[in-house]
Amino acid sequence: QVQLVESGGGLVQAGGSLRLSCTASGSLFSINYMGWYRQAPGKQRELVAQITSGGTTNYADSVKGRFTISRDNAKNTVYLQMNSLKPEDTAVYYCNALVVRPGVRWDYWGQGTQVTVSS
Repeated sequence: QVQLVESGGGLVQAGGSLRLSCTASGSLFSINYMGWYRQAPGKQRELVAQITSGGTTNYADSVKGRFTISRDNAKNTVYLQMNSLKPEDTAVYYCNALVVRPGVRWDYWGQGTQVTVSS
């Protein structure tokens, strides 16, 4: 089992920045990927950024060049630095821990944190 606790959401004007944090606890050795997803009202949850246990990153096209995912292994924490925010970035952001084994995957989710970008 993995538990995830997020922080750092809020209200910001367009062009501003926010940093989200996600601290993991539990069976951390089993995690293959950590990531951030978001869900806007009326839309499906989508992957924003992901980082592997080895540090390889992956980003949605819509956030490339603006968002940066990083991790501090000593603190068991993953960060999402969001710069040049746009109103379309408004959503609930969820931290995700993914465990992958042959033929099986387990997703663990944080409680979500609201990010609102005003125009």
